[in-house]
Amino acid sequence: MSYGFRMTHVEDEGAWQATFDDVGRPLSTTTFIVLDLETSGASPSIGAGITEIGAVKVRGGEIVGTFQTLVNPEGEIPAFITVLTGITNAMVFEAPKIDEAFPAFLEFLGSAEESVLVAHNAPFDIGFLKAAAAHLHYPWPKYPVVDTARLARKVLLKDEVPNCKLATLARFFNTTTTPNHRALEDARATVDVLHGLLERIGSFGVTTLEELSSFSTRLTSAQKNKKHLASNIPASPGVYIFRGPQNEALYIGTSGNLKSRVRTYFTSSETRKRIFEMLAIAARVDTIICATVIEAQIRELRMINERRPPYNRRSKGQERATWAKIKSKPTSHFVPVKGTATLSNES
Repeated sequence: MSYGFRMTHVEDEGAWQATFDDVGRPLSTTTFIVLDLETSGASPSIGAGITEIGAVKVRGGEIVGTFQTLVNPEGEIPAFITVLTGITNAMVFEAPKIDEAFPAFLEFLGSAEESVLVAHNAPFDIGFLKAAAAHLHYPWPKYPVVDTARLARKVLLKDEVPNCKLATLARFFNTTTTPNHRALEDARATVDVLHGLLERIGSFGVTTLEELSSFSTRLTSAQKNKKHLASNIPASPGVYIFRGPQNEALYIGTSGNLKSRVRTYFTSSETRKRIFEMLAIAARVDTIICATVIEAQIRELRMINERRPPYNRRSKGQERATWAKIKSKPTSHFVPVKGTATLSNES
């Protein structure tokens, strides 16, 4: 029986060439190489070798190529590894050794300027690849790397997934391929997980590779522990009031969708230090439903002026704003607009 590399490409003539400009590399046109390795042990430092390589090349949400090969690790595969992966010593006996497989895999990966490597628990896979490169005296290109396990821990909450194992995330994102500790199947499942995570972080305004690299969703303990305060908030225009333990107004805000807005205070999109302090002492969130956003904004301004919540900065000092009076109705309404003039007392 003979073994070789299984590589497919579905490239278009207008394949995108990586460029960098002021706005960064768009994720929508980035070439991701989603890869997975099976190995004969936990680390190359203890003599473990690669037994299988699987990779999927993805661009714009579409698969444009795959790579798969078994690899002879030039050593015995322990029984417990065989039980886990199903890969036996007999299966890899005539498979190409790493010195044969590695050049073809590097060719599939492409240049570091074009490709971004993706793996679940990436340090494990990238560590084996770097060790193989060093052993074969190949320079390892400085590929950007995305770790879907690390990204999932940033993006997903504990009440969504109990852990960030690939099998767990595959169920959460309903992947088309079930991971089974075989390289290509696990890589295919990781593709769907990656797309699910990228869709999630898109709600944070992350659209480029540079933004993804610096993306952080660290939550404070108050954000984690008080997320329940955002429960049962109506998806209506209105005013929301964060209240302290003595029923005092800590912060007052307004939104066209109260439910969506209040939830953002308990996600990583919230980065204001004073809001972190406010959440630490907040006891509940009250809402006032309004018919329109304009009504909600007027109510918000009046309530801030009356109650002076300590964590509001905007909308304070309304006496220094420019006001316009609507004269078409019997009762005057004052609407603040941007400016520095003083409040008019005209009747």
